[in-house]
Formats: sequence, structure tokens, C-alpha cells
Amino acid sequence: MLKGYSEESRWKFYASQGFHLDQDNMAELFLGKVLLKNNSDLDELDTDREIWERLENRILLLYFAESGCLRCQEFAPLLKDFFTKLTDEFYVNRSSQLALVYVTRDRIEEEHDSFIRDMPKRWLLVPFEDEEFRRDLEVQFSVSEVPVLVVLKPSGEILSPNAVDEVTRLGPPCFKNWQEVSDIIDRSFLLPEFSDSTASRSFTDPIRRIKYKLEEEDDDDDKKKKKKERPGRDDDDDGGGGGGTGFF
Repeated sequence: MLKGYSEESRWKFYASQGFHLDQDNMAELFLGKVLLKNNSDLDELDTDREIWERLENRILLLYFAESGCLRCQEFAPLLKDFFTKLTDEFYVNRSSQLALVYVTRDRIEEEHDSFIRDMPKRWLLVPFEDEEFRRDLEVQFSVSEVPVLVVLKPSGEILSPNAVDEVTRLGPPCFKNWQEVSDIIDRSFLLPEFSDSTASRSFTDPIRRIKYKLEEEDDDDDKKKKKKERPGRDDDDDGGGGGGTGFF
């Protein structure tokens, strides 16, 4: 993790490892830190490369909240819905270039754990134990009251110091507005396996895909049945043509 090294030494190391980093890049906020995945084991992203790969070329949301705060309780389901509809492949063909890091203000770890259990698994978390880093982020982004949703460009520039009202009013279309003024490399021209950008998907798409698959299987069965019933020569041909095989 390069702890104890000077900033200059860290950047030289990143360059030697193939990182193309701008010192103003928002991912640099977390270099040398640990972030947690929001899964049952709270697995750690504990290398700079892992963190960088999760945050590069994405709009980053920093969400500051406290589980006991009434306004946070009201906003949390809206934010969950907002994030899910932009990143869950039930709603989109490719996940939007969006990341979220949750910074808790809870003082009791059990309350923190209870809150994040219901939040999207793609969220990343500043560890509850890392109180010093959480407080540093609060100071850096002038957080005095919660909820606060800071929106950062990939460059690290602040798009919005608090987008809570914007997300509440507009929902997922906010992301398109942010994307248009950000320095994001659009990955929509890439094949799906190399891309995670946004594309709309209908709620009925999964049903339609099953329907089409069943229809294709029925067509294949009919063709096989006809092939067995037909002789090698087509006797019904008006021209009485020779023994050419059918097209099935």
C-alpha cells in the first residue's frame, strides 16, 4: 500500500506499474487507503490497483449519511433506486460509469452495518474503524449536516457539492447531465465485455428473450420433423425435377 512513502515516491511507483494518473484525479483520494465491498464478508479493496480499477473513468458519488437521521432515512431508498437503475443489468445492458463510496457518520457500528445491509452490493465503503479518514473527508468536502451527496468528475473536480435535492427531483436522468460535462471516455462503442456504459433496457426484455428462445426451439423441432418425413427427392415439385435435396 506504499504507506510511509513520500507522495513523489508513490507517484513514481504508480507510473512504473502502468498507471496513467493525474494527481488531481478523484481516485487519488483513496490511494494508500482501504475500501470495503458491500458484500456479506465486507471484502477489502486493499491495493491501490484494485481501488483504481473500480474508480477510474467514472463519476464518483461520495455519500455522507447517518442511519438515525430522518432526512437520511427518507433519501436512502431514493438513492438506492437511483444507483440500481443505472448500474443493475436488469435495467441496463451495460452498467453506467458510476461509482459510490459511502462515508458513515454513525457512532455505533451495529447501526452502520444494519443500514448498509440493505444498500446495493456495488457500493464501496470507507471502513467504520477508519474514523480519522472519514473525518478528513468530511472536512475536505465541508460536510456539516447530512445527508450529503458529493458528485466528482473523474478528474477530481466537484460537479456538485450536494446533489441530494437534484437526485430527489430528477432521478436517474441526473447521470446523463453529469456525464455530458465530465471527462468520461464513452465506452458505448466497445463490445459489451469491454464496456460498462449505460444503455436502456425494457422491463419486459427478460420475458421477451425467453419467448424468442422458446420459439426458436419450436422452429428447430418442426424443421427436424419435416426433414424426417420428406424423402430425399421432392415428388411434389411441378417440374418433376431430379433428386436434389431439400433446403432443410
